[in-house]
Amino acid sequence: MIDGQREPDDAGGLLTAGMRAVTAVVPGLVVVSLLAALAFVLADWASLSPLVVGVGLGAIVANTYGVPPAWAPGVRFGARTLLRIGIVVLGLRLPLGDLVALGLDGLVVIVLIVAITFLGTQWLARRLGIGRDLGLLVATGYSICGASAIAAVNGVVHADEEETAYAITLVTICGTLSIFVLPFVGERIGLSGETFGAWVGASVHDVGQVVATASTGGSAALDAATVVKLTRVVLLAPLVALVSMSARRRRPVSLSAASNQLAIDQPPPLLPLFAIGFLGAMLLRSTGILSAELLDVAATAEKILLTVALVSMGMGVRLAQMRRLGVRPLGLGLLAWLLVAAVAYVGTLVVV
Repeated sequence: MIDGQREPDDAGGLLTAGMRAVTAVVPGLVVVSLLAALAFVLADWASLSPLVVGVGLGAIVANTYGVPPAWAPGVRFGARTLLRIGIVVLGLRLPLGDLVALGLDGLVVIVLIVAITFLGTQWLARRLGIGRDLGLLVATGYSICGASAIAAVNGVVHADEEETAYAITLVTICGTLSIFVLPFVGERIGLSGETFGAWVGASVHDVGQVVATASTGGSAALDAATVVKLTRVVLLAPLVALVSMSARRRRPVSLSAASNQLAIDQPPPLLPLFAIGFLGAMLLRSTGILSAELLDVAATAEKILLTVALVSMGMGVRLAQMRRLGVRPLGLGLLAWLLVAAVAYVGTLVVV
């Protein structure tokens, strides 16, 4: 009690603030959830990934109707929090036993394919005069797992929404082309069965696109493609850590106007919490304690979470600003597609 006045109820104030924050999220989250549901329907009809359709729907709504202020908290929650939860659940896809089955030679080759694609695409981006963040996002999407990897790395570098959407569009275009082009090319260069599947798993971006492409080669091709592809997915966590280390070294130093002293911006963590969760989920899958039914539920939850997150990211896209990026990123996407296919082909011949 101070001067006869009642002391504020701190706990009650925090509870009220928390309730306001939760309530503020609801309108936008309802909107992006409905758009995500529509994305699943359209994706099934068009044989596309709902993640990709979700980005498109979000962008269409943002550029026609707009994003009212009441939606903003929910959209941010989807693009940040739900995205990170979805990436953690993604780790339940691959047990360590599948990695061991590949053998040391296979693991080394997959790491080399990812590294060459990742570094080579960024080199191409610099040669084409494309910005660092866009080049990094494209390199990540092509070398790891498409839209999910782009979203994960964007959680560290915080690129413009237009750059993120452009990168996702590029991996979508080329991944979709792979479904038609790789079976045709594979047949003519003598790849079939397990060899064809390994090539597909090492070169195609999105998991759904890998399944669609490899299934044309039969069950042996599909099994090999799935293991190789999910091994690339596992490399998402160390790649995010490396990107985070690079971001820490580049963090800006600014002069504080109030104190007239040098201040260093807070660096990103060496390994973001969601990346640690991704590895933890992978280890949990490896214990064998999760039932097949629970893993099926987790796979569905992962797809839903990531679709809602990418709808939210799509709502940050402004097409007028995207046009400023020009056509050079399209050239980068096509060159990176050829690079990963060629490197994966060589790696497949070495291992299989």
